[in-house]
Amino acid sequence: MTSWDISPFEPDGLRVAPLRPPVLPEPERHGEDPSNCDVCRARDEGIWFNERWRLARVAGVGVPLVLMLYSRDHYDMADLSDDMAAELGVLTTHIVRHVQALPHISRAHVYRIGDGAAHLHIWFFARPEGQTQLYGSWMPVWDDLLPEYPADIADTDAAAVADALVTSYGGRRSVTDEQMND
Repeated sequence: MTSWDISPFEPDGLRVAPLRPPVLPEPERHGEDPSNCDVCRARDEGIWFNERWRLARVAGVGVPLVLMLYSRDHYDMADLSDDMAAELGVLTTHIVRHVQALPHISRAHVYRIGDGAAHLHIWFFARPEGQTQLYGSWMPVWDDLLPEYPADIADTDAAAVADALVTSYGGRRSVTDEQMND
């Protein structure tokens, strides 16, 4: 993969780490016990909410915008009812549309990686327009390598996405906001 033109690494001198033996049983993920889940404790933090979901901006990133969609109650992907899974699909599509509508963004990459935490969380990475080296699966690696993107611009972009989501999908900008369009 380092020979791909989107790789953040030069192929010369880069070595593959040896594959370690399996660890069985696997260690518990953070939040396996809902009473110890930081994501559950933060259920009222974010930039957009409805009864079942919340959207938050991830700070300190290198790409223009990283958002995280969480279930407000403690679920993992396999725990979702069919109705909630369908809602996740529609909500994900709305978020992608609004991220890609930002004037300096070409694509919204969506990731679900469930090894670090038991509480469902979906990543949305905004790929800046013209930055073709950030195509594809290397973008989260690039995000870790790039200098921090200006927080004021990311806050403005996140607010624009959240406002558009309230208009297109419903919900509210604050957990205490009485105006609910769910």
